[in-house]
Amino acid sequence: MVNDVDSPPGKFADWLAEAGIDADVRIAPETGVPEPTELDRVDGLILLGGGLMPDETDRAPWLRGEADLVRRALDNDLPQLGVCLGGQLIAHVAGGTVQAQSGTPEKGYTWIDLTEAAAEDPVFSAVSARPAFLESHVDRIVDLHAEAVLLATSPACRIQAFRIGRAWGTQFHPEATAQNISRWDEEKLAKLGFNKDTLEREAEEREGDSLVEAKRLFTAFLTVVRDQRG
Repeated sequence: MVNDVDSPPGKFADWLAEAGIDADVRIAPETGVPEPTELDRVDGLILLGGGLMPDETDRAPWLRGEADLVRRALDNDLPQLGVCLGGQLIAHVAGGTVQAQSGTPEKGYTWIDLTEAAAEDPVFSAVSARPAFLESHVDRIVDLHAEAVLLATSPACRIQAFRIGRAWGTQFHPEATAQNISRWDEEKLAKLGFNKDTLEREAEEREGDSLVEAKRLFTAFLTVVRDQRG
């Protein structure tokens, strides 16, 4: 599910094609959201980002239908991966709390610390203990459902990744590249306390290793999806 044309599948599309996996891409603002029963014919669900809160159905009416998809996937133990808004939506539907404009904003390639639980996780065990991933958020998950497993954190954001059943959510963007940063507004970044030139220099240093880690993470998720087929 694409929630914003400025948050496309990115590298996920390339890696899906390399793996020979067909993807039914829906752009929610344009094509709407499929009925929950349509999940019965797929092996996994991916929910992407966007500058919205997960319950902001007045601005984005499709989020109500997307929440229904998440709920059905959770009920049916269908593998799903939520990125940024997508991860927040999974947390929200499962009973967690997402708070707008809370804490310190994160922008650019940020060091992420995996928890001990990540070493036993089917997806995050494929990633090194302290990778850098691209961040772009001012909202965040502040609490998870009691059954959720915290998988990654950062100094500025306690909940960077989690798992509930076979649903994974990330605050960071493993699908994104440094090209995203080049499109960011310099003045808006400055208001948040960031220098665009600095973010672009850090991207030059960190992007290569980050893409390796992101592909490992996504490939591990695709392995879970394949296992769904039995």
